[in-house]
Amino acid sequence: MLRCCRAGAAIAAGCARGSLRCRRGLAMAKSKFEYVRDFEADDTVLPNCWIVVRLDGRNFHRFSEQHEFKKPNDDRALHLMTKCAQTVMQELEDIAIAYGQSDEYSFVFKKKSRWFKRRASKFMTHVVSQFSSSYVFYWKDYFKDQQLLYPPGFDGRIVLYPSNQNLKDYLSWRQADCHINNLYNTVFWMLVQRGGLTPVQAQERLRGTLAGDKNEILFSEFNINYNNEPLMYRKGTVLIWQKVNEVITKKIKLPKEEEEKEVEVTRTKTKVVPLHCDIIGDQFWEEYPEILAEDS
Repeated sequence: MLRCCRAGAAIAAGCARGSLRCRRGLAMAKSKFEYVRDFEADDTVLPNCWIVVRLDGRNFHRFSEQHEFKKPNDDRALHLMTKCAQTVMQELEDIAIAYGQSDEYSFVFKKKSRWFKRRASKFMTHVVSQFSSSYVFYWKDYFKDQQLLYPPGFDGRIVLYPSNQNLKDYLSWRQADCHINNLYNTVFWMLVQRGGLTPVQAQERLRGTLAGDKNEILFSEFNINYNNEPLMYRKGTVLIWQKVNEVITKKIKLPKEEEEKEVEVTRTKTKVVPLHCDIIGDQFWEEYPEILAEDS
């Protein structure tokens, strides 16, 4: 197309060679093979719906064992996941909020987003590819002594939620899932690491137990109050946009002075900020009403 435009300008100037290029460009654009575009499916998502892209680690149980992740939680892995999610949000600014736990992250695109004409395939592939490449790129920053043995894989899915309550319930579901999984894993690995049970024995011990039973095992046998475990483990990580003040040092030249001086300057910048808090209750949404604002 660019050649054709340039050729058009050349024709106006009387350039015969430009005319030839233009004819060739048009021939390519209107070739007999162009009909194959008709096979492309229309994957435009519904308007006025929250678009949620959730990605999950593919076969991450094996990946975590091969790379010697600490059990039940590895801070390095959790912080790396959050770094990748922050990178995704910084690249795709139509994301209003994200939530992550373990090897998954959910990215919520604004209801009125027109990004890539709301094509589902674009949303999913851009999120997953940006996240995956960031995981490999930033690995060395978090696993300094552990070599990346092979590249990780992530899959993705898209779900639409038409109302604010639907979206809040979705995020509540994921946080409730974080609590259930982490409580089980915490007890399981205490039974294995400190209780001397095999993984099969620990699994059998926990079969049919309720949350209260698991809390009792932790407290009575290992002197652990689950409520004192880090919020990142129990609640997961919420990513939101916030304005923060940054203090930077600049060199400026003052009037009537020959040499530059260093001065501190405060500037406001919008950044992706991680929070470890409850999002099931109303307090979070009352504190950050802009997330669900009508102009989203």
